This record gives sequence, C-alpha cells and structure tokens, in this order.
Amino acid sequence: MSATEEQTSGASLAPPEPAGFGVVLASVGEPFLFVGRELAAMAHVLWLTVFYAFRRPVRWSEVWRQAFEIGNRSLVFIAVVLGFLGMILIYQSGFQAQRIVGDLQLLGALYLQMLFREFGPTITALMLATRVGTGIAAEIGSMVVTEQVDALRMNNADPVHYLVVPRFIASVLMTLVLSTLAIVVSFISGMWTAKMMFGVNPGTFYNTSFIIWGDLIIFGMKSLAYGIAVPIIAAEAGLSAFGGSEGVGWATTKSVVNASLAITFLDFLLSGFGYVFLFS
Repeated sequence: MSATEEQTSGASLAPPEPAGFGVVLASVGEPFLFVGRELAAMAHVLWLTVFYAFRRPVRWSEVWRQAFEIGNRSLVFIAVVLGFLGMILIYQSGFQAQRIVGDLQLLGALYLQMLFREFGPTITALMLATRVGTGIAAEIGSMVVTEQVDALRMNNADPVHYLVVPRFIASVLMTLVLSTLAIVVSFISGMWTAKMMFGVNPGTFYNTSFIIWGDLIIFGMKSLAYGIAVPIIAAEAGLSAFGGSEGVGWATTKSVVNASLAITFLDFLLSGFGYVFLFS
C-alpha cells in the first residue's frame, strides 16, 4: 500500500469532528426562526387586510357571498356537533353531580356559564378552522399555483384586497353569529338530556343567575379574535402555496394546523384575561 493510500484509509477511519458551536446553535434556533417567520407573515397579511378594509372600497357583494359560504354552509355542521356535545357534557356532568352531591338544580346555570366562557366560541372556531379555513387556503392556493394571483398583480389589483378582505369581514360577522347559534343549540340539547336522563325540569335547567357582563364580554372577545385568526391564517397559508396540487395540499394542512394552534393559544390568553380582570 502506498503512502497516499494509507493516508486515505486513515482519513476514512478517523472519527468525525464534532459539530461546531455555530452549527449546534443553528439547529437549536431554526424552529424559533421558523415560528418567527410564520408569525411575521401572518402579521403582514393581517396589517394589509385591516388597511385595505378601511382605506379602499369593499366589495360587499363578495362579502355577502362569502358570508353565505361561511355561515349557511356551516350551519348544519356546527349545529350537529354542538348538539351532540351538549348532550355528552350534560350526561357526564349530571351523572357525576348526582353521584357526589345529588343536587342538579344548578346544572343548567353552570352549563350556560361554561358555554359562554369556553365551549360556545372555541368549539365553533375549531369547526370553522377545519371547514372554512381549509376551503380558503385551498381556493387561494389554487389561484397561486395556477398564476391567477400573478395576473391580479399585473392588473394592479392587490391579492389581499381582492381575495382576503371579503373573507375576513364575512368570517368576523359569521363567527359571532355561529357562536351564538352554537350556544343556543348546545343548551337546548343539554336541557333535553337533563330532562330525559335525570328528570330536571326545563324551567329549573334554564337558569341565568350565574351569567354576568364579564361572560358576555369574554364571549364577544373570543368570537372576534377567532373570526380574525381563521381567515388570516388560512389566507397566509394559501398565498404561500407553491408548485402544483401538492403545494395546495400542503397549504390546507398548514392552515388547519396553524389555525387550531392559534385558537388554542388565544383561548388560553383570553380566558386568563377574563379570570384576572372580569371574573374576579
């Protein structure tokens, strides 16, 4: 074996050098940079949407069309989900309360308070993120990969003003309406379950004594926050689509994941705000 071959063999058997501090730091910091870039992109779309909503004419015909798509076409879906959720929650909580205290007079009052504070707006928003958010991301993503968005820019039409603003306004309005409907449907289904399973009179179940102004305020704040978050996150995912059909699928997945995470995080923040400033 020649000297050159020995050097080559020795080099191949030598242990790899440890990664430098910069490489390790980059691998650790990359997830934070990715999250930062995503948040910056969403904030940019939100800023442009609010700016165009107040500074340029709104296409109200498109807003009403999107309101129909978001509201009317989600009506049955949300009613069925929240109706069954109301029956499940009342059955479980009523069964436990009957075993522990044996008194179900305040079951309806506590349930109604929980609907306003948590389940009504939050579950509705999660349902909208799966149905409406994915639809917005897929529609806008398809326009991106087929170069329709580039055509809008060439015609001096900003994609955010043309595509996002009508969906944004419609989503804010319909989220509040659908959250209210969700509370009504879930409460009625819970009342029926309490009557059938535990013999609770509907007049006793319908008890608003625990509802305070803070519950209505936090309900409105959550509905508004979720109504803003879902279309903005979905639109940003659609605008960042690339390639062909694979890119559209990636955008819809990104939309539902990011929207669900945002709703959960906003629920945590707003619930904490409510318990500190409104319910104490």
